[in-house]
Amino acid sequence: MKQILRQRWTDLYAKLRGKDAQATSLQISEARWKLALEGSDMGVWDWHLDTDRVFRSDQWHEIYGYSGEEVGDTATAGRQLIHPDDLAQAVQDIRNHLEGNTPIFKSEFRMRCKDGSWKWTLSRGMIVSTGPDGRPLRMVGTHTDISERKHSEAEMRRLAHFDAITELPNRILFLDRFEQEIRKAQRQHQSLTLMFLDLDRFKEINDTLGHDIGDRLLREAGQRLLGCVRASDTVARLGGDEFTILLHNLEDASHVSRIAQTIIERIAQPFHIGNEVVYVTTSVGITLYPHDATDIETLVKNADQAMYAAKSSGRNCSHYFTPSMQAAAFQRMRTANDLRSAVQASQLLVHYQPIVELATGKISKAEALVRWDHPERGLVYPGEFIPVAEDSGLITAVGDEVFAQSVRQTARWRTICPDFQVTVNKSPVQFRGDGRQQERWLELLRTFGLSGDSIVVEITEGLLLDAHPPIARTLGNLHGAGIRIALDDFGTGYSSLAYLRKFEIDFVKIDRSFTANLLPDSDGLAICEAIIVMAHKLGIQVIAEGVETETQKNLLIQAGCDYAQGFLFAPALAAEEFEARFFPQA
Repeated sequence: MKQILRQRWTDLYAKLRGKDAQATSLQISEARWKLALEGSDMGVWDWHLDTDRVFRSDQWHEIYGYSGEEVGDTATAGRQLIHPDDLAQAVQDIRNHLEGNTPIFKSEFRMRCKDGSWKWTLSRGMIVSTGPDGRPLRMVGTHTDISERKHSEAEMRRLAHFDAITELPNRILFLDRFEQEIRKAQRQHQSLTLMFLDLDRFKEINDTLGHDIGDRLLREAGQRLLGCVRASDTVARLGGDEFTILLHNLEDASHVSRIAQTIIERIAQPFHIGNEVVYVTTSVGITLYPHDATDIETLVKNADQAMYAAKSSGRNCSHYFTPSMQAAAFQRMRTANDLRSAVQASQLLVHYQPIVELATGKISKAEALVRWDHPERGLVYPGEFIPVAEDSGLITAVGDEVFAQSVRQTARWRTICPDFQVTVNKSPVQFRGDGRQQERWLELLRTFGLSGDSIVVEITEGLLLDAHPPIARTLGNLHGAGIRIALDDFGTGYSSLAYLRKFEIDFVKIDRSFTANLLPDSDGLAICEAIIVMAHKLGIQVIAEGVETETQKNLLIQAGCDYAQGFLFAPALAAEEFEARFFPQA
């Protein structure tokens, strides 16, 4: 192309030689300009402002697909092709150059092509001629197709501001929109509602069904959330299984509760993903602007705390922020920080509550119950720190420490009572690991020369509901090593006879809510009797919890219950006190 242009210019120059020098110079300049017009891959334009006439190069017409006659030869006709959303800015850019505010005219806008599509265009130009009064007479410039660049920029913005899995706004865009909405609400004296949502037990779905199913679940959950709010509201995914919803200017506070309930009900409906039917629920935290706070950081923190309260209330519900939550959140944070060093500092203690064989009164079992000897708060009971340990990921370290102390104590007590068993509680969260905790536990038993049946692992009913293959495999491996399995709080949840057989349960524990109402001819007694008969038919032994009176004990004996524990016999005791009371000969 360069050689062709050079040859054309040489030929043209030769023709013009010998003519009047001034005319020749002008003609050579015009010739050079026309060659540039046709030789460039840009569309070139030459605008005479006094007549509004525009010369456009063949390449200009080719870019947009028009012939010369189809556009017209005026600037006014060309402006009609500019996208309505871009026209005002393009006109302003031209005016700025003509008025001397910018040395070069430069503007980006969309132009309509002959086929109806739009191309992003970079238009550049400058004044090349002025009248005696300085008024611009002529501009020349170019059009460059920048559609590919614009599409790349748009994709980069999308990747930077939208979540790749759900295509919802990500944290960056959410915070930007939140800031804009707060400014608008301040000007117009309006309210805002922030909802913070977390999918309950989503990690278990990811771990058991795989990340592909988990990602598809997140996408579908995002679409369901969009269907619960207005188009003008914002639904964003912050990361993991956390979503936020920003509602602006709701006329009635009752609308907030109604939307939250709609969300809860919508998410609870089954997700049909491939060949899987997946069930999940959500916990929703709610905070209000300006009632609860006026800055973004505090509002997000408030909503998060309210969401945590919803989870603590049983999940699958919503909770509004209250000022008392700040104190609770601060206490949780302190507890988590202190708990991190509690294991290394030997602050975790294991106490043992005896489990009595009702037929003989013999004590050959005990439940290990952890206590935290906090240097400032004194003895802290598990209800205060185990939930924090589960949420912070510290439960594995706590569980390992409790198991280690229990195994050492069991080894000692088996020298006194050869068939002594200790029950340790295992949180559902501990079953989500990679199986290494189980290996550590079995190795510890071998180190102390203990058989598997010296330990009973106590689990909750909720674990069996979510017993996907990894959990079932872990339970099977524990049972295969001789470790016994006890099902805690039986009858208070969703226990199924199928679970009892499928997972080879050795003991069921009657919840204290039934034994507390244990009187002759009472409903509590009828329930206890039914549980005992059913369990025995399945070859499962029964332990009654919360036994506090002789009447309760005698009724359980008459019903055929195997074991009992409770304050009637003893509270949980330190190992030395337990041994002094029940093994005084040791």
